[in-house]
Amino acid sequence: MPSVKLYDMKKNEVGNLELNEVLFNAEYNEPVIHQAVVTRLCNERQGTKSTLTRSEVRGGGAKPWRQKGTGRARQGSIRSPQWVKGGVVFAPKSRDFSKKMNAKAKEVALFSALSQKIRDEEVFFIDDIKSEGKTKEMVAFLKAFGADKSVLIVMDNSDPMVLRACANIKAITTINSALLSTYEVVRNAKILISKKAVEQIEEAYGK
Repeated sequence: MPSVKLYDMKKNEVGNLELNEVLFNAEYNEPVIHQAVVTRLCNERQGTKSTLTRSEVRGGGAKPWRQKGTGRARQGSIRSPQWVKGGVVFAPKSRDFSKKMNAKAKEVALFSALSQKIRDEEVFFIDDIKSEGKTKEMVAFLKAFGADKSVLIVMDNSDPMVLRACANIKAITTINSALLSTYEVVRNAKILISKKAVEQIEEAYGK
């Protein structure tokens, strides 16, 4: 099993943590990771936009003027696309953008991405993540780990005090370990994960 350093919130080493070899030392699989991210983004698309085509616009039944003799261009309907309030050519319609992905493939993508982050030293394991609800506490916490870009904090529960302390900090995401996804792993520069969250993940996906 790979062994990693365990830190407190001030980045003082407090011990080591043994990780599941299969889960946290998985081979990098870029195609599956890409598929997982694309699937997530597609499933977030609403696809609700819709405009009216020529056949759906109300009115325009009568020919605006006779075919010949007026000196103007011939027109068949005031609801043709070239008219104001006319129908839209190739109008966008509501559609379902969602994609499906095999549960096993999702799991492979998640731990492939997470394992690579660990190898790149972009994941830090924290003995316990807690707060009194003060923003300055979390700012000091992030600063200690050099997390000055997008950060993902993974916890074993939705601690309201930690959520409150993080609420005013830009580019920080707090998430329960049960909701951890490939997309969240990939989109954040660094990941801070609690010891209990690791234990929950290993219990849920343990092999």
